[in-house]
Amino acid sequence: MEQRDPSIEPTEVNETLNLEVAASETTETTPAEPTQGKETSQQALTKEELTAALAEISSRDAAEISNDEVGRLKQQFYALRNEEHRLEREAFIAEGGDVEAFVPATDQAEEAFKGLMTIIKDKKAAYRAAIEAQEQANYDRKKAIIDQLNELSADTDNVNRVFSTVRELQTQFKEIGDVPQTVASDLWRAYQEAVEKFYDQLKINKELRDYDFKKNLAEKETLIAEAEKLRAEEDIIMAFKRLQELQNQWRGIGPVPKDVRDEIWGKFKEISTEVHKRYQDFFVERKAREQENELAKTALCERIEAVDFSGLQTYAAWDAATREFITAQEEWKTLGHASRKMNNALFSRFREACDKFFTAKTDFFKRMKEELSVNLEKKIALCERAEALKESSDWRATADELTALQKEWKTIGAVPKKHSDQVWRRFLDACDYFFDRKKKNSSGTRRTERANLEQKQEIIQKLKSLAEAPAENREDTIKAVKDLQAEWQSVGHVPFNEKDKVYAEYRAVVDSLYEALKMERRGSRMEAFENSISEMQGDSQRLYRERERLLRSYEQRKGELQTYENNMGFLNARSKNADSMLRDMQRRVQRLRDDLADLELKIKAIDSRL
Repeated sequence: MEQRDPSIEPTEVNETLNLEVAASETTETTPAEPTQGKETSQQALTKEELTAALAEISSRDAAEISNDEVGRLKQQFYALRNEEHRLEREAFIAEGGDVEAFVPATDQAEEAFKGLMTIIKDKKAAYRAAIEAQEQANYDRKKAIIDQLNELSADTDNVNRVFSTVRELQTQFKEIGDVPQTVASDLWRAYQEAVEKFYDQLKINKELRDYDFKKNLAEKETLIAEAEKLRAEEDIIMAFKRLQELQNQWRGIGPVPKDVRDEIWGKFKEISTEVHKRYQDFFVERKAREQENELAKTALCERIEAVDFSGLQTYAAWDAATREFITAQEEWKTLGHASRKMNNALFSRFREACDKFFTAKTDFFKRMKEELSVNLEKKIALCERAEALKESSDWRATADELTALQKEWKTIGAVPKKHSDQVWRRFLDACDYFFDRKKKNSSGTRRTERANLEQKQEIIQKLKSLAEAPAENREDTIKAVKDLQAEWQSVGHVPFNEKDKVYAEYRAVVDSLYEALKMERRGSRMEAFENSISEMQGDSQRLYRERERLLRSYEQRKGELQTYENNMGFLNARSKNADSMLRDMQRRVQRLRDDLADLELKIKAIDSRL
C-alpha cells in the first residue's frame, strides 16, 4: 500500500462543489420539459376517457407518476367541465334565471376525477415523505462517518493502522444515497476536509499515494470520455440528465496527481459548460417557437372570426365558406404548441369560432330544406291545376290560363333536387298535351306562313343586292344590313318544311356581308338565337323548355366559374408552371363570364316573348 501525500490541496474539491451548485441552480430555474403527444389526440378525449386515463395513472407506483402527465389530463378535463358550466349558465339565463343564483349541477365524472386526484396527491405526498426521511437518515449516517474520520485523524500515532478502516468508511460514504439538498454542499465539504485531514496525517509510502491518484485519474478520464459523447447527443434533455449523473460520479472520486489536476478538471468543466449552454439554448428556442405558434394561432383565430357568413344565402356560398373553415382547421393541425398559458385558451377560441359557423350552416340548411319542401308543394299544386285543364277545348281561355300558370311557375323557387326533374316533367307534359291538341286544331295559319315566306325571300334578295352593290359609305351599308335584319326578325313563322332552307340562305348572305364589312360576329350569334326563338313565337311550351335549358346551362357555368375563382385564390404562382396555370385559369374564367353574359341576354330575349 502506498502512502498518500498529506499536502493534497482542496482546489479540485472546491471546483467540484461549484459545479454541483451551478447544476442545482440550473435545474431549479430551467422550464419543465415539454410534454409529449399531439394536440389532436388531446382534443379528442372525453371526460370519461380522461378519468379512465387518470385512474390508470393512480394505480402506478408514486415514483412512476408524472406531474406533467397528471397536469395535462387535469387541464383537459376542466377545459371540458368549464365549457359545460358555460353552456349550463347560458341555458339558465336564457330561461330567465339570475346569473348570481346559478349553481352548476353536480357531475359524477368530476367527483370521480377529484377522488383520483386525491389518491395521486396522497401517494405523491407519502412518496416525498419517504424520500425526505431516507435523505435525513442518509445525512445522519454520513455525518457519523465524518465524525468518525475526524476522530481517526486526531489519533496521529495510529493513522497507518486505521488506513483500511478509513478506506472502508470512504466506501460506505459513497454507497450511501442522497441527502437533503440544503445541506449537501456543506456535508460534502466537511467530508472532503475530513479525508484531506486524514491524508495530511497519514504517513504511508509514496507508492500507495501514487497508486490511489492513478486509479482516480483513470476513473475521471473515463467520465470525461462519457461526457464527450454528450456533445453529439441530439436529445439535449437526456444529455443534461446524463451529465448530472456523471457530475455526481465525479464528486465521488478522490484526488488525482497535482500536476494534471487542473488539466483534468478543465476538460470536464469545458464539456459540462457546453452541455449546460445547449440545455439553456434548447428552452430559449422552444420558447421562441411557442411564441411563433401563439402568433400564428392568434392570426388564424382572427382570420376565421373575420369571416362574415351572416349574409350567405346559397348552397354554393356556404360550401365556399365551409372550405375556408376546413382549410383553417387543417392549417391549425400543422401548428405546434403555444405556451402552456395560452395554448388551451387559443384552442377554445378557435373551436368557438368554428362551432359558431357550423351551427349557423346547420340552421341555414334546415331552413332551406323547409323552403324547398314548401316550393315542391306549390309546384305540385300547379301540376294538378295544369292536369285539370289539359282536356279543355276552350282553346284561348285555357291557353291564357296555362300561360299564367307557367309564369307563376317561374316565380317559385327551387325544389329538392331528387324531385326537380320529375315535377317539371309532370307540369310540362300536362301543358304539352293541351298545346299539342290546340295546334292540331288550328290550321288557319298556313296562308300567313306562306306570305311570311315570300316576305323573307324578298329580304334575302335585298341583302344579296347589297352584297353585289354595296353603298359608297360603309356605315350606310351596315345600317341597311341592320335594318333588313330587324325586318327579318319582325316577320312571323314560315311553313315548317321551308324553314331551314330559307334560313340557311338568309344566314349565308348575312355571313358574307359581315365578313365583307368586317362586322362584329357576337351580335350575329345573338341574332341567330333571336331568329331561332322567333320561329317558336306563339309556341309558349317550346319557349319555356328552351328557357329551362338555358337556366340549367347558366347554373352549370356559374358553378364552374365559382370553382375556378376559388382555386385561383389558393394557387401560389411562384414558379413558371404555376404562373402558366394561373393565366390559363384566368382565360377560362373570362370565357365563362362571357358565356354567362350571353345566357343572360338569351333568357331576357325569351322572357320578352312570354
